[in-house]
Amino acid sequence: MSADWGPVVVAVVMFILLSPGLLFQIPARTRVMEFGNMYTSGISILVHAILFFCIYTILIIAVGIHIHAG
Repeated sequence: MSADWGPVVVAVVMFILLSPGLLFQIPARTRVMEFGNMYTSGISILVHAILFFCIYTILIIAVGIHIHAG
């Protein structure tokens, strides 16, 4: 019996990379986008959550990323 680790790996990597303020932040304090500022806001968390959901859905359902172990 093998487990499908694709969704788990994709979710963990995207959660780290799409954390508001780590690589980029949309919307930022003074501009539309800032890079590496390590600040966050409520609207920024909402925008990044929507981006996460959209990209995750595309990668898992449309592209079909699967990693089988076992």
